[in-house]
This record gives sequence, structure tokens and C-alpha cells, in this order.
Amino acid sequence: MTRRLCRVDEIPDGGTLGVAPAPGGFIGLFAVRQGATVRVYLNSCPHLGVPLDWAPGRFLSTDGRRIVCAMHGAEFRIEDGLCLYGPCLGERLEAVMIHIDDGEVTLADDAGR
Repeated sequence: MTRRLCRVDEIPDGGTLGVAPAPGGFIGLFAVRQGATVRVYLNSCPHLGVPLDWAPGRFLSTDGRRIVCAMHGAEFRIEDGLCLYGPCLGERLEAVMIHIDDGEVTLADDAGR
């Protein structure tokens, strides 16, 4: 089964969209959009397991080029979630497989659980 996450156009181009945990879920998700490309990750730092956003729905560095952990400033590459700086250097954010059909972003029902 799949569930709707959002429409692609609900994610600002060059920005992010935070998604609260699904009912019964325990980890939120966030989507990053670069043009027509959308990536979704668990909102969990691989170092401490804490949420990444420094304010609700805010995940990117000020220049919009990296995902940043609010807890300790680790920086992750948007393209693949690889940590480039910080205590989790070389680790990755956990990517969530998505499907985009007619502008709708969907994912497996159990994503984020």
C-alpha cells in the first residue's frame, strides 16, 4: 500500500517540506526539491537520532546547498544524504523510496515507522 506525501509543487523549488510522522509512526520525514527532482529522507540524524530541522520544516543551510543537523551542525549532501562534515562524517541520512505520478509524491505506508 502507498500513501500520499504531497504534490511536487507544494515543495518550494530549492527548498524543503517537513512531514509529521504518520499515525502510529515515530519518525517524521522531509522532502527536498531541486527542480523536478524530489528526494525524501527520514528526519533523523544518523549520529544521535534527533530531528534535523532547526525550525519546523527548515532543513537546509542558508545557501540552500546542504542539509544541516540543528543539533551539532553536521552537513549532508542533498543528492544522497552523505555526511560531509560533522561527527557522523561518512554516514548517510536514510532515504525513503518515493514514486511521483502526475505531480503526486507517494511512498510506502510504513515509511518513517
